[in-house]
Amino acid sequence: MRILYLADIRFPLERANGIQTIETCHALARRGHDVSLIVRPDTHTPARDPLTYYGLPPHAGLHIDRAPVAGPAFARRIGYLSFALGRAAGTARSDVIMTRDLGVASLLLAVPSSLRAPVVYESHGYAPDVAAALPALVETATQPSHAKLRRLADREAKVWKGAEGYVTITGALADEMRTRHGARERSVVVHDGVRIPPGARFDAGHRSLVPHAASSYSPIVAYAGHLYPWKGVDVLLEALARVPRAHGFIIGGHAEEPDLGRLKALAGRLGIAGRVQFAGIVEPSRVADLLRDADILALPNPASAISTRFTSPLKLFEYMSAGRAIVASDLPSIREVLHHEVDALLIAPGDPEELAAAIERLDSQPALAARLARAAFDAAPEYSWDRRAERLEQLFDEVTAARR
Repeated sequence: MRILYLADIRFPLERANGIQTIETCHALARRGHDVSLIVRPDTHTPARDPLTYYGLPPHAGLHIDRAPVAGPAFARRIGYLSFALGRAAGTARSDVIMTRDLGVASLLLAVPSSLRAPVVYESHGYAPDVAAALPALVETATQPSHAKLRRLADREAKVWKGAEGYVTITGALADEMRTRHGARERSVVVHDGVRIPPGARFDAGHRSLVPHAASSYSPIVAYAGHLYPWKGVDVLLEALARVPRAHGFIIGGHAEEPDLGRLKALAGRLGIAGRVQFAGIVEPSRVADLLRDADILALPNPASAISTRFTSPLKLFEYMSAGRAIVASDLPSIREVLHHEVDALLIAPGDPEELAAAIERLDSQPALAARLARAAFDAAPEYSWDRRAERLEQLFDEVTAARR
């Protein structure tokens, strides 16, 4: 099958969007499809090779093309949309067009279906709710106008009803869309994924899974991902302040954004700067090894319009495949994957005392930590990128069959 994947992002991109995009496309190529990924050029000088950056081998079935865009943000957006429309035109060049960009999907649906391949849209949240919530969650976000919220709502309705295929990354998001716009055919839930190395085995030798001497042992609690307030790293730091033996290891955070400095200042005010290490941004290919250096992995999202129903965080699946005990917020989106006392400890969102108590429990009960870690590790292959590609492929087959 010929798949055209449209991603209006600079590439490679350090954020989860870039990782999820390349991993999905690479997995589809490994399943024998011919995948063309259309992105913007890298802004680094010299430009980085995306596959090298993400730690993936070249594949004959994956082609990465860069739209020739330049100028201010508005001009780059227009340039990308024009280029994407040119690549999408006609039915002889691709069998399916996939995008997670609501504006791109809406634009494609303005083209008569006889002049383009079927469109499959992947939703990562109900756009008006996300836009309205962001100013309270991300310091650099601006308050959207009522006109913008109406425009986003109209696009959501149009794409839900008009796209030939529809993907949501959580069941809760699928329920939200059905409640707002009614039922539809060819809609599936496909969570995000993780790279599972061939022959991966559970490593029971890390420190939290073996007896240790309290006088010489300090458990390492790690977090990987963005540092925005809605991600909950503030809560993790407050929890670490309540567990004097524990050390924190924070992976992520752009130096040019305010969150890294904010959290370092918070660690200082809490008196834990000496036992919290901030690694900053690292190449995606290094994250798995860094997580395995920890004993406990934290997913401390507070409840928010995004995290409660819409998020399928990459770190969740990376944590599972790392073979380390997980403590996570008890949110509907997380409960779709993790189960309390089965493969993780789930705690009240935004509660540093509960998070601290869970860390202490895992630290003091290595048998429990081992059982939870092993259960999560064994469940991780169900969320591999290859399984994700397989589920998408089933939807693509339904979409193309309906077109015939």
